[in-house]
Amino acid sequence: MWGIRKGAVLHSAIAKAFEYIAWVFYSYFFIRYVVGAIQDERGFYHILQFILISGGFFIIVALYYSYIEGAYIPLAGTIIYQKLYRKLYEKAGNVELRCFEDSSFYNRYTLAVDGASDKLILVIQNFFGIFTGGIAAIVVFSTMFMIDKFVVLFIVFPIVGNFLFGYLYHKAEYERDKAMAPYKRRIDYVNRVMYLADYSKEMRLSKVFHILKNKYEEALQGIIKTADQYALKINVPTWIRNYLTFTVMFEGVLMYGAYRAIVGKSIDLAELAVLSSTMVSASWILIRFTESLMECMKQGLFVENLRTFLEYEEKLPEDYDGIMPASEISSIEFRNVSFSYKEDCKIIHNLSFYIEGNSRVALVGHNGAGKTTIIKLLFRLYDPDEGEILVNGINIKEYNLKAYRSLFAAAFQDYKIFALSIRENVLMRESSEEDDEKVVDALIKAGVYDKIKSLPKGLDTIMTKEFDEEGVLLSGGEFQKIVVARAFAKNAPIKVFDEPSSALDPIAECDLYDSIMKESIDKTMIFISHRLSSVRNADMVFMLENGTILEQGTHKELMALNGSYADMYHKQAKNYLAVEDLQEVIA
Repeated sequence: MWGIRKGAVLHSAIAKAFEYIAWVFYSYFFIRYVVGAIQDERGFYHILQFILISGGFFIIVALYYSYIEGAYIPLAGTIIYQKLYRKLYEKAGNVELRCFEDSSFYNRYTLAVDGASDKLILVIQNFFGIFTGGIAAIVVFSTMFMIDKFVVLFIVFPIVGNFLFGYLYHKAEYERDKAMAPYKRRIDYVNRVMYLADYSKEMRLSKVFHILKNKYEEALQGIIKTADQYALKINVPTWIRNYLTFTVMFEGVLMYGAYRAIVGKSIDLAELAVLSSTMVSASWILIRFTESLMECMKQGLFVENLRTFLEYEEKLPEDYDGIMPASEISSIEFRNVSFSYKEDCKIIHNLSFYIEGNSRVALVGHNGAGKTTIIKLLFRLYDPDEGEILVNGINIKEYNLKAYRSLFAAAFQDYKIFALSIRENVLMRESSEEDDEKVVDALIKAGVYDKIKSLPKGLDTIMTKEFDEEGVLLSGGEFQKIVVARAFAKNAPIKVFDEPSSALDPIAECDLYDSIMKESIDKTMIFISHRLSSVRNADMVFMLENGTILEQGTHKELMALNGSYADMYHKQAKNYLAVEDLQEVIA
């Protein structure tokens, strides 16, 4: 916090100090002086002067406090929000992909980012509340002790009770919030699905709404059930703390003070007034002090969770400073690679293959064969459980990770379009007008430039309507061409296309693969496809099944082998032939 916003820390400390100073001053010094002045008959104007000076000073203090609480802290909170969440998002961007598939890690992440900046400010405010409240409590209790030593005993029980039951309350509240986190994530997911346009067609053309509604209600019931489970653990300590402990102090001190003044006549009017006033202040200070202490302990659990997340040591550190890879690719090799997303379910089994640099390689096979997983391993989004992956004969773990990943340009099947300009969606970075030629060339190769050119804002058109009413919603095929253009626009030695034509018609698919093949003249090209007609021009085809290579060779070699590849090719060809035969009959 100090490193993020020093001013917020200092002003929080000063504002909190003034808050307690005001209570101590008015409950002790002000009351004692005014009552004493009346008893000593110092005169009305003398007392009025003291009251006005005191009031004027605290008006200035109140204005300062109002400015800090109403303007400065909210503004500082925004800056803290920006800087803290930048750290959180940078950390989230650095942790390995596997972490986001681990529900326990993801729950910790959501707990860390849920209101992080507000909670951090509360930690600072509560810390200074403890510090200044402790000093104020010493002053007030010392005053009461000087008037009557016995009266301090009325304070001990509330302090112990408030601390103990406050601790139980905040501990139970934190455990409740932690138990509710998975349910809140499900509710957030359903809320997101309900308002995002991406899901609108399926929502209207199916009955999936009822499933989601049930999931929402199940999560809501889970929250209600959790709240019920923790109700007694939270409410009982609260009741005891708020009513039982402070009733003892408040009424006990009043009765004792009245007895000393009326029956015992051992204290005068000024001392009774001060005792009564300091008792009120003591109640308030004790409440605020223990609340700050308990809140600090509660937020301390949050801070510990936040610290644990930020200090998580990545197994795949994004800033790993290894050797810099060569810009020319001579070879890619998998040696005895095995991998599983979960310990008991292997996806890749002892896989070995070799790819020559500047060659065109196709990965084919049924769904679930491991094709996309191979690409993720090659990108080093995951590390193999066994074996090694080498590029230019060097284990990819030895490379500088960011520099290594810059070797790749990719078009993913499960692509995402961002609510940014078309130019930025193609370049996937900040852009300038100098990039326009590169973007236009990529869009031409992808076969979508004519469409973009027809838009009023051209390359500056915002994709989707999430933030811009004039944003454009393209067809599925056009969106996919934008994604393919990303791979064309990036000057990388290895280009990867994962089902680049899944949303395209046959003519557009043929044109796209022509562009891909032309692009591969001085590049290493890897593409995944279910349509075997598109891989005939590949230099090498790997037929995968259950995470192993079943067959490999050129298209002609695999057809001559008459194995699984040939069987799949013939089955797909029958569909095309059936269409051609039907067209002949119609003609």
